[in-house]
Amino acid sequence: MATFGIIHRFRGGTREQYENSLQAVHPDGGKSLPDGQMLHLAGPSGDDWVVMAVHQSKESWERFRDDSLLPGLGRVENGLPGPPDETTFEVTNFQTAHRTD
Repeated sequence: MATFGIIHRFRGGTREQYENSLQAVHPDGGKSLPDGQMLHLAGPSGDDWVVMAVHQSKESWERFRDDSLLPGLGRVENGLPGPPDETTFEVTNFQTAHRTD
């Protein structure tokens, strides 16, 4: 199983919409990562909101997408506009450094 990356661009999305969505689709009201997710990053890019996630496998991504993400986004009031532009890829290099800030 290969590590799997996902990039979502939500056209016209805002931080408030992202935070509302995150609370609905991630465990502990958005404070924890879903099973199989190794990394979650998000932030503004121009007029859009971008979310990037890395999962242990394509299968763990599909399980999260089908069981939590899509149903959860459908229930969020003032959530991210969708569907997003999506890019997926097999991760061939995964490096991190300890953040000090």
